[in-house]
Amino acid sequence: QDLSLPNGTPVDTSSPASSSSLLNRLQLDDDLDVETRDLFVTVDDPKKHVCTMETYITYRVTTKTTRAEFDLPEYSVRRRYQDFDWLRNKLEESQPTHLIPPLPEKFVVKGVVDRFSEEFVETRRKALDKFLKRITDHPVLSFNEHFSIFLTAKDLNAYKKQGMALLSKMGESVKYVTGGYKLRSRPLEFAAIGDYLDTFSLKLGTIDRIAQRIIKEQLEYLVELREYGPVYSTWGGLEVELSEPLEGVSACIGNCCTALEELSEDMTEDFLPVLREYILYAESMKNVLKKRDQVQAEYEAKLEAVALKKEDRPKVPTDVEKCQDRVECFNADLKADMERWQNNKRQDFRQLLMGMADKNIQYYEKVCVT
Repeated sequence: QDLSLPNGTPVDTSSPASSSSLLNRLQLDDDLDVETRDLFVTVDDPKKHVCTMETYITYRVTTKTTRAEFDLPEYSVRRRYQDFDWLRNKLEESQPTHLIPPLPEKFVVKGVVDRFSEEFVETRRKALDKFLKRITDHPVLSFNEHFSIFLTAKDLNAYKKQGMALLSKMGESVKYVTGGYKLRSRPLEFAAIGDYLDTFSLKLGTIDRIAQRIIKEQLEYLVELREYGPVYSTWGGLEVELSEPLEGVSACIGNCCTALEELSEDMTEDFLPVLREYILYAESMKNVLKKRDQVQAEYEAKLEAVALKKEDRPKVPTDVEKCQDRVECFNADLKADMERWQNNKRQDFRQLLMGMADKNIQYYEKVCVT
């Protein structure tokens, strides 16, 4: 029987030999795009800086490119989290019609996670690396002047100060966002996008909460299991006749501990961050949708104002035409970014779920063998 997704995409029901083989096939598909790319960016080498006033982490951002607008073929700069935040704000300001990839949350609940721990820093590094790769792969954002400055400038603070001096000009680029116009109703295609994003956020939030609860329970069980195994070793030392089987049970429990710890780490480091990224991604898309609504509302209000005027006008005023152009620009950019986001989402979640299936299979294989 032929199967297809709600959007009409056909589903291949043939089962691969293993989920690893599918992941390898997906990786080969990704490698085919490398030949057509002309900009590569990576985030690595986190370093801790301890100053009098603060302690922070910087990351090395390496860029390799063949684009003519870059003076050099390779750059290497160091950036901290607030620099990435500056870049995202600049992209939102200068490209209001486009979906800007989300950053990982800045703040961590006190006492829950040490933001200078090796695990947290590595998780954040991966998220920042993905953030820049999302921008690099975008046909418009990757050519943004602020992105180029971020990748190449040795001293980014000079550009930050310049941006603060020009803060008053920001209102011109986003005035339609706070114009106070009220939209009558969204066009059906954008209403459908809004409904989808609401449902997607709700479902993903539920999965995120359940996954966190599962990890919490696994870690609690792991604590008990680590105390449980040595008891058999102690018992075996007291009874020589039972020493061998009791030591075997203790070793088996130890292997189960190791396998469960690896599974929990995989869920924490690989599974949860993707869920969080896409929850934030959906919120970013909702914000772009709201901006689009404001532009359309402004356009409708201007049309009504023209219609109410008595005098005959040979053509629509220029400001109305400009507003209509903004609406059409928003519509085209938002639909293109939504399609790109959906494609990325399908690929990311396919790899994520197949990868987690593999990890669970490996866990149970280790437990059964022991």
